Parts: sequence; C-alpha cells; structure tokens
Amino acid sequence: MIYLKGRKSSYDKLFIFFVIIIFSINIILGIVAITISSAIYKSSKLNELQKIGDLFTGCMQDSYAENMSTRSATIKSLHKQFSGKYHLMIYIYDENGNCVLSDADYEETPKKVVKNSEKISEAEREKLGKKDYCAMETKNISANEPYMLYATCFFLKGKDELVPDRMFAKFYSNSNDVNSFAVKMAAFYALFFLLNISIQIFILNRRIKKLSDYENEFKRVSEQYAKRDFSENIPTNVPYTTPEIAEYVNTVAADVAKSEETSKTFIANVSHELRTPITTIGGFVDGILDGTIPKVRQNEYLVLVSKEIKRLRILISSMLNMSRFETGTLRPNFRDINLTDIVIQTVLMFEKKIEDKHLDVEGLGSDRMTAEVDPDLIQQVVYNLVENAVKFVNDGGILSFSFERSVNGSCTIGIRNTGEGLKNDEIQQVFDRFYKTDSSRGKDTTGLGLGLAISRKIVHLHHGHIVVKSVYGEYTEFLIQLPEKQPKKKG
Repeated sequence: MIYLKGRKSSYDKLFIFFVIIIFSINIILGIVAITISSAIYKSSKLNELQKIGDLFTGCMQDSYAENMSTRSATIKSLHKQFSGKYHLMIYIYDENGNCVLSDADYEETPKKVVKNSEKISEAEREKLGKKDYCAMETKNISANEPYMLYATCFFLKGKDELVPDRMFAKFYSNSNDVNSFAVKMAAFYALFFLLNISIQIFILNRRIKKLSDYENEFKRVSEQYAKRDFSENIPTNVPYTTPEIAEYVNTVAADVAKSEETSKTFIANVSHELRTPITTIGGFVDGILDGTIPKVRQNEYLVLVSKEIKRLRILISSMLNMSRFETGTLRPNFRDINLTDIVIQTVLMFEKKIEDKHLDVEGLGSDRMTAEVDPDLIQQVVYNLVENAVKFVNDGGILSFSFERSVNGSCTIGIRNTGEGLKNDEIQQVFDRFYKTDSSRGKDTTGLGLGLAISRKIVHLHHGHIVVKSVYGEYTEFLIQLPEKQPKKKG
C-alpha cells in the first residue's frame, strides 16, 4: 500500500487489522447472499415444479373422466408432452402403490432410471395422503446428482364411479438450473467482491495515509521541539484527527519558547544587576585602599558600599527565593514584628533617590502596627514595592504610605505613588514573572521583572493578598493585606 512507503507509523497494524475485517465481512456477506439467493431461486423452481405437477394431474383427471383409463393414448400423449416440454420424469401410482404410468410406457430407453420407481411403500402413501412433498431428493436417483421432486396425492373420478380412485404422482426435475444459478451467483459476487474490496481498501488507504503522514509530521515537529527549535507548529486542521491534542502541544511549545526567551533576558539582566553593585563596591574599596579616596570621606563611601551590599543581598535573596518558591522548600519564620518600622527602614534605603527626584513622602508617622510575619520576607516585599514606586513616580511627585487594621484582624499596608499609572491590560499581567510594561522598559533597564512576582508569592505564603489599583495618568497603589496571626496548622 502507498502509506507503507517511508516511515512506519502506529497505523500500520491498524490498517492490516481493518483489511482483515473488511475481507471477513465481505466474505461472510457473500456467503449469506449466495446462500439466500440460491435458496430463493431453488424455492421458486420447486414452486414452478409444483405448479406444473398440479397442472398435469388436473389434465389427467379431465382425460380420465372421458376415457376411464390411466393408460389411454390421450394420457400417454399428455405424459409425453409434459415430460418433453418441462424435462420431467413423471411417475403415476395407483391406490396400492403400483406404477401405472411412466416414460417407460412409450420410450424404449427411459430418461433416467429411478430406484424403486415401480412401487411406493404404504408408509410413503400415507404421508402423501396427508401432505404433498416438494424438495430436493437424492436417495432415489444419485447423491451426486440431486433432483427436485414433487410428490402428491390426487383422485381420479369416472362418469359412473361413486368412489374416486386415489392416485399418487411423482415429478422429478433436473436441478442443473439451481446449481448453475449458484455458480453464476458465486462468480458474480466474486467480481463484486474484488471491486468492492478494491474501493474499500483504496478509501481506507487514503484515510490511513493521511493519519500516518500526520503522525510522522507530529513526530518530526516534536523532535524539533525537543531540540529547542520552535519555529514550526503541529498542524491542527488534518481530517480524522483530534485537533485539541496538537493545540495543547503547540501551546506548551509556545510557553517553552516564551520561557526560553525570558530566561535569556533574565540571565542577561541578572548578569548586569550583579555586575553593577560588585563593580561599585570594588571601585570604592580599591579607592579606600590605594588612598584615592581621602580618609575624611571614607565613611561616606563605606555607607555607599553598605547600601550596595544590601542591594546585592536583596537581589540574591530574590533569585534564591524564587527558586525555593518553585521547589516548595521555602519555610517562613513567623514572629510578631512591627510592620511600620519595616516600612520606615526600607524607605530610608532609598533616601538619596527620593531626594534626587524631589519627592514628598507621606504617611510614615502612623501608629505602630504589628503582625505575625517573617521579617526578612516581608521586608523583601516592601523593598520591591518601594523600589518600584521610586522608579516610576514622577519628578516632584508624592509617595504615600498607609497602615490600617480591620475589625476582622487583618493588617493592610498601602504604598502609593503618583505618575503615569497602569493601563487595564497591564494591571492584569503586572504580577507575572519577567513581565514589564511597555513604559517601564525605557525607565527600568536593569530590573528583572521578578520583584512583583516574588512579592505575590511571599504574601500568599503569609496567607495574605496583594492587589494593585491604578488610574492611568494619575497614580498606582499596591495594597498588602496580611493576617494579624497566622492560622495554626492542623494536626
């Protein structure tokens, strides 16, 4: 078959299985069709023989009523005409079962010698008296050459007879027509079978070939995916296939391709982020050691080194925490902490940037608010949000902080900055890993796009919620909601 050329597929055995099924069904149907049609034809021939036999006995009854003899010239002539015209062997028997008329009465050589044709038994006469017999018969002629036999009981009544004579008749007809019909039907069905099988296998082959080609294409593209080549998609419009499977694989491949791209960006950004504080630290330390930086200013530069080290620590902590989030190995160390102090300490880390952008800071004079949290993780969340606010606040803008405790025992920290704000579609994606808004790409060239994703994971670890509200062109505000007490573990 055509589809067997080239690469083998899982449809090879399926094709062979279907071919076997098709052959078996067609052969069974052929046998049934030939058997039924032959049986119908044989039944019609037997009915025809019965009609001829009844016609003969009717004519014989009329002739007997005139001549009062079963061997009259008229009856013999009638016998000869029916025998010759319909190719029959006709035997007439009297009340006692003796043969009174056959072709031996006017032919020197009978057409066929029928066993025991000179007499029929009393048991057979009783059966015929009750019911006619019409079927294939072999025992009286030859098992190798079956004949059709119609046997019946009829009555002959003369003009002066009060009681009619009971007579018996047997009509033998050659079954060559029946056999010939069966042979013709078998030959006809053999041709039909070959044509039908050819068409069915041709159609099956075309469909299987399409499925086989699709499977090979699926394998080829999947192999490319395994080699990190996502330039092609698996086709989803192939007939007789389930498109959802290809769509799922294509979606996974697209996600992997996107992840590959974001990972490259991540590595590049991480390299830059690590290099910048390390270079700054190294430069300041070398300047102190070689005397380039005078002693009176060393403390000033050591403060800058300390800030860069904190920045480096937070960056490394973010990357490690993201890995621990992914593996599920991060376990928070909860204890009661002053959330207001954490926010104030974090804001002080951005003091120089706040001064450089001439920002007003509001809300840090709020009352003390405590909650059961992991201080290091929560400080990382606050650092990420404050850093984000300082980056995108407008020059001369306002940074606002709010601290609220609800009646149900939850604590809410709000960090708000004026500025450009977020669009509706950006709000929906802002917590995704490696995501950056179009406007932030120009303003934040070194950020990893991990800060908000990490912040959300940390807040969720604290059984809290983090949401963003923004009005484009006016402000952006992040709200961190944390439970005052962490729920106790069951068991």
